[in-house]
Amino acid sequence: MSENRYIKDHAHEKSLFMSRIIISSLVGLFFIFVIIIRLVQLQIVEYDFFNQKAQGNRINLKATLPPRGSIFDRNGKVLAENITAFQLEIIPEQVEDLDRSLERLLSLKLIDQSQIKAIKQQIKNSQKFKSIRLRSNLSDQEIAIFAANRATFSGIELQPRLVRNYPQKEFTSHVVGYVGSISKQDQSRLNRSLYDPNEKTGKTGTELFNEITLHGEPGYYQFIANSRGRQIPINPTDINSNILQNKPATAGSNIFLSIDLDLQILATQLLDNRRGSVVAINPNNGEVLALVSSPSFNPNIFNNNLTSNAYDELQKNTNQPLFNRAVLGTYSPGSTIKPILGLAALQLGVVNLTHRRLCKGHYSLPGNTHRYRDWLATGHGSVNLHNAIAQSCDVFFYEISGQIGIDRMHNYLDQFGLGQKTNIELTGERVGLIPSTLWKKTNFSKNEDKTWFPGETVIASIGQGYMLATPLQLANATAALATRGKRFKPTLLSAIEDPLSKIKIKSEPQQLNQIKVDSVTYWEEIISAMHNVMQGSGTAKNVGTGASYKMAGKSGTVQVVSVGQEEEYDQENLDERFQDHALFVAFAPLHNPQIAVAVIVENGNSGSRVAAPIAKRIMDQYLGF
Repeated sequence: MSENRYIKDHAHEKSLFMSRIIISSLVGLFFIFVIIIRLVQLQIVEYDFFNQKAQGNRINLKATLPPRGSIFDRNGKVLAENITAFQLEIIPEQVEDLDRSLERLLSLKLIDQSQIKAIKQQIKNSQKFKSIRLRSNLSDQEIAIFAANRATFSGIELQPRLVRNYPQKEFTSHVVGYVGSISKQDQSRLNRSLYDPNEKTGKTGTELFNEITLHGEPGYYQFIANSRGRQIPINPTDINSNILQNKPATAGSNIFLSIDLDLQILATQLLDNRRGSVVAINPNNGEVLALVSSPSFNPNIFNNNLTSNAYDELQKNTNQPLFNRAVLGTYSPGSTIKPILGLAALQLGVVNLTHRRLCKGHYSLPGNTHRYRDWLATGHGSVNLHNAIAQSCDVFFYEISGQIGIDRMHNYLDQFGLGQKTNIELTGERVGLIPSTLWKKTNFSKNEDKTWFPGETVIASIGQGYMLATPLQLANATAALATRGKRFKPTLLSAIEDPLSKIKIKSEPQQLNQIKVDSVTYWEEIISAMHNVMQGSGTAKNVGTGASYKMAGKSGTVQVVSVGQEEEYDQENLDERFQDHALFVAFAPLHNPQIAVAVIVENGNSGSRVAAPIAKRIMDQYLGF
């Protein structure tokens, strides 16, 4: 069997080899050409751009935090300030065993178990040589505990820092608010370039609403940094020579509130931790003199490392201490709106100054057997408008409600600011509700629910049914009654002070549209009736009689639970949470009003017996009696 023999074609192989050499050379030359072009672009064309960028990486900026502005009451008493306190900080790269160190801090009760996960996550997301806050505002006992065990820790130190302090504690927590760590939600509203991640920002109250004013402007310093961002000295022989340029921070402005601290404290004490609210206003300029929500809380707990469990307990507390009832709480205004409806009835010609009606203790719509009961079962007898306001006769207002009509009722209450935001300098203010036929038509989905019924007008005439108002709105409406229709926007801001020059810029009153009626006599008749409530034969005569100055007021008692036609209403035997709300509005002095007050005590049972004495005590103190 013969073997196949292959003879090499040297010419072909040489040609193939040369082809490959040429192709490889061309490819190589192409890439060399690309590299040369890129080098030219980087080194010549874009030299300035990349030189500046390299300098930016080499020279870093670090913000210096501005001192937060202080908050004072109208007389200069401190409501919020900055104090020096010690906080526990960790530098991760200096810690030999992180888990063991955290466990030791836990055993010493210097951190909480619920914090450990967040601490580890923060360390993971931060540069290892930067300090991270573990605890702030340590107590003297906690400082002593750490100092005694300091030798067992590496990379963990106590550092003095400025922290927010609220010396008035529970007395001003809802109006002043508090600060807290910056959350993701906060980041969306804040200018991130002005804040450090470890900084705190306003969470509620004045602290939140005036965040920009209080915060100030951060400063900065430039330093040389290596590729990892660590500061390095300019002069290797001088470790302190690392600052290139320094711009000091500008402190935040100080804020003076219109609040009278003594009045605020008294109002809080008078509520005695019961659920409720007190708002007092100067009717001549709209300045809020007291704004209290009860029960309250100590805002300093948010600087004392409040645990998530403790915060949950606050939120779940059935008395809602974190809830600002003064601007967020909405209540049926009850009989406190009767003076306004009486004014509307006079203006519309529904009644006159001598018109009288018979109150038998109940009222029924024509052709209907349903009885709308008066608070006085035996009735008030023959009453005119003056008596109906002074004695709070429900039947009188039941009877005239149909002639006024819900839409005209809505229009008059609207003029006094009920059912609309006051735009006070607090966030989250609620609107309340003054119903109308249009409101019902647009807010109910079922056709049968869109119709406004005459019985709903009857209930609305005594401030119940759908009707809702905040304590601030009631105080504001009372102020408008006191001034005979002259209205101002309620305000908490009295002045802003420059922290360096101490120059104050005072806020100017903002006057709103005046409420006009055809005759001054109408105002005087309504105010005379309100005077009679407290210093005549009215429902709160036991409170006002004997006072050395003249005052006016109106009580309101609002049912929390409904009662059937044949059921006897015995609220004394009801559970406390089902008893009537107690309301009272008042102003004084009668002819030169200086203060208007609204008081609400939830489940307080009686406006004239429970809420009226609180209003009287507040007016006494403010007027110096």
